[in-house]
Amino acid sequence: QVQLVESGGGWVQPGGSLRLSCAVSGFPFSSYTMYWYRQAPGKEREVVASIASPGGATNYPDSVKGRFTISRDNAKNTLYLRMNSLKPEDTAVYYCMTWYRGSAYWGQGTQVTVSS
Repeated sequence: QVQLVESGGGWVQPGGSLRLSCAVSGFPFSSYTMYWYRQAPGKEREVVASIASPGGATNYPDSVKGRFTISRDNAKNTLYLRMNSLKPEDTAVYYCMTWYRGSAYWGQGTQVTVSS
């Protein structure tokens, strides 16, 4: 059974940092591309980072490039998202996801709130 469990969200002031984690199980994590998405209230879900496997190539939209860093620890079956210089517009629920055998799998999400 594929499971993705996010953690690390919370409240932070503008300019602050957070690191999100996503613990995965039930599929060969090291062999699959992983994604972080976010969804703000009233907005569509959008991808904010991806990391390929094999190879580890990363991709970011312009809105977070230079501020967010995606990484993975294949030995721990864990995906990370380091977020620096956070802005109020980064406030959203953040989800990790993957495609496995033709199906999309999502975590339950973790709330990130950026405000003063």
